[in-house]
Amino acid sequence: MADKVIENTKKTKKTTPVEPSNQAKVYLKSIRVSPIKLNLVVSPIRGLEVEKAISYLSFSNKRIAIQIKKALQSAIANAENNHQLDVDKLFVSEASVGKGMVMKRFRARARGRGSKIFKPFSNLTIKLKEKEIENKSSDNNVKKQSKSSESKLNDSNTKENEKDVKHGTKS
Repeated sequence: MADKVIENTKKTKKTTPVEPSNQAKVYLKSIRVSPIKLNLVVSPIRGLEVEKAISYLSFSNKRIAIQIKKALQSAIANAENNHQLDVDKLFVSEASVGKGMVMKRFRARARGRGSKIFKPFSNLTIKLKEKEIENKSSDNNVKKQSKSSESKLNDSNTKENEKDVKHGTKS
């Protein structure tokens, strides 16, 4: 019985999700603002080019816009330095807001009572992608032109067939 040795043949690997090479990501944790208020500032920049998003955040009146702008600039720096992406082609592909922890406080009220005060925190994830050059649009234009010329030929052929049928030359 001492000769039996049990070996663990299973090896467990922890795999982390691999980020695509044409994408840069930044994650802000525990931002002191409610998720609803944060989403009001983040939602207009979704899908925008990076330059337009930065200019929007620069002129926003909301207090949290400053932190979002810093996070966006950090994501741009990550894209340029770590992923070798072209800054001019970047756009905000995803900007998601999540709920974080909630600090609970109370405020003394009349007659020895207390009321609850909630101080929520939020999490923010911004993903930037590089726009792909659209060569398909030029291919589509060529296809449309060829289809339109084919349809013109078909129209002229059907008109000739109709004339022949009316005059009885074609059976």
